[in-house]
Amino acid sequence: MPFAANPLLAVKLPAYRSRLVMLLVALAFLALALRAVYLQAVSDDFLQRQGEVRYGRTIELPASRGQVLDRNGVVLAKSLPAQAVWASPEDLKASPEQLKRLAALLEMPERELRSRLADEDKTFVYLKRQVEAPVAEQIAELRIPGVHQRKEYKRYYPEGAALAHVVGFTNVEDAGQEGIELAHERMLAGTAGSRRVIRDRLGRAIEDVGAIRHPRDGGDLQLSIDSKIQYHAYSALRDAVAAHKAKAGAVVVLDAHTGEILALANLPTYDPNERRQLSGAQLRNRVMTDTFEPGSTLKPFTTALALDGGKVTPKTVIDTAPGRLKIGSATIGDSKPHGALTVEEVLQKSSNVGTVKLAMTMPPQRMWELFTGVGFGQAPQIGFPGAVAGRVRPHRSWKPIEHATMSYGHGISVSLVQLARAYTVFTNEGRLLPLTMLRSDQSVPGVQVVSPKTARAVSHMLELAAGPGGTAPKAQVAGYRVAGKTGTAYKQENGRYVRKYIASFVGYAPASDPRLVVAVMIDEPTAGQHYGGQVAAPVFSRIVGDALRALRVPPDAPLSNQMIPANPVQESM
Repeated sequence: MPFAANPLLAVKLPAYRSRLVMLLVALAFLALALRAVYLQAVSDDFLQRQGEVRYGRTIELPASRGQVLDRNGVVLAKSLPAQAVWASPEDLKASPEQLKRLAALLEMPERELRSRLADEDKTFVYLKRQVEAPVAEQIAELRIPGVHQRKEYKRYYPEGAALAHVVGFTNVEDAGQEGIELAHERMLAGTAGSRRVIRDRLGRAIEDVGAIRHPRDGGDLQLSIDSKIQYHAYSALRDAVAAHKAKAGAVVVLDAHTGEILALANLPTYDPNERRQLSGAQLRNRVMTDTFEPGSTLKPFTTALALDGGKVTPKTVIDTAPGRLKIGSATIGDSKPHGALTVEEVLQKSSNVGTVKLAMTMPPQRMWELFTGVGFGQAPQIGFPGAVAGRVRPHRSWKPIEHATMSYGHGISVSLVQLARAYTVFTNEGRLLPLTMLRSDQSVPGVQVVSPKTARAVSHMLELAAGPGGTAPKAQVAGYRVAGKTGTAYKQENGRYVRKYIASFVGYAPASDPRLVVAVMIDEPTAGQHYGGQVAAPVFSRIVGDALRALRVPPDAPLSNQMIPANPVQESM
């Protein structure tokens, strides 16, 4: 029997069923063919969308951040081209020698590099951001499949540590984090662009498939800072903190007639170009954020209030003997007995007793109004992060002893920038100036706080205080008349005064036509001297001398005007 006739091979199903199966298969193939024709010839949107999902990428085109300039056009912060180095672990093909060389160029341990590349399922991982151009070129020369680069920018600060607390810095995403970089983020940042491309499996862009939106670079910003004066201020502060073995220090320099901040320096500081080991102490902008009891630097305002109210004249005699004054159960004393002093001598000798007797002729409300009128207890409106208000308690809660101690700067807290601003009252015929960190070519009227006559009278007293018979002869500058006041105050810890000091000096020069206001604070000097006249006044002298010469301000006194006595008067604590 033939094989084909075997009964086991006989078809038991009806013939129409096999024909039906064949028809269905044919219809399926026809449907697939029609679908293919439709997708590829009639409507290819779907396939294009799917292709873009798999291979299309939107590449960000970074914007260059605007420059920060000083008042004379010197660059304080600028953006340099850099590269972000990234990898696709699933595509990586590198020899051990290539990985070793790559780790060295990226300045990371080889173990850490291998750890980042260990997950082969990842398609993207940053290896390092803001790689400088020369290093990026060496990495590209390794030609490692799966390692790529993307253009970005790295911020550079030419002045380094000297201007760190002014300019601040940006993070790895080029966003401002501190200082001017943070305060003016919107203006400096600009707007990133974009570009739509098709990438191959190695991450290379092979075709543009969308419109390019060009980046808009950030705007440049010109500050009021003068980099030459900043250098002088920073150098003088650095040397003083080191010489007196101090915990910290701060200095601010103002234009006496416009309120522009010409210099601002703090110690400890940091290099904004190298921030790997930053501490909180380095980041603190003490000029703006730290408050302290101003001590005797507040006495000129108490004196001005008494003069402005007609209670006394500069020649009115006040008996300060025996150098002590009892108020309730507390005793206020001078560093030594002075006996009878005129009002101008009270300020010149920095007598606590004389200042308290002046204060007691006025109600607490009048003192409070003057303190708040010169900006104490209010955060300076200068558009700078971290500026604090300090503390001036409401006058209704003052006890007699508080009324007395506030008159000579205890029981009140201020920042150094507040104190410097307050002294503009004496350089502008009694008007308080607003402050600014931006260059301004316009004069500002200010707010009248005391009468011009009073301001001139106190200014003369401050010149005496910075002279041979005052507490700050070391503040004198050869060739220039200076005016100012020392301050020495105990620090508070856990609500109690301790034997740690803050030495300060605030003054201006030339006294005949003030150009600069300079405030200096030295925190916890421990090298043996702690009075403001010993520690802070010489810093003022050095800064003012260097700055006035840099600005080519004509002298208003003989070059031999410095007459520093062997035992200068010490201010009372």
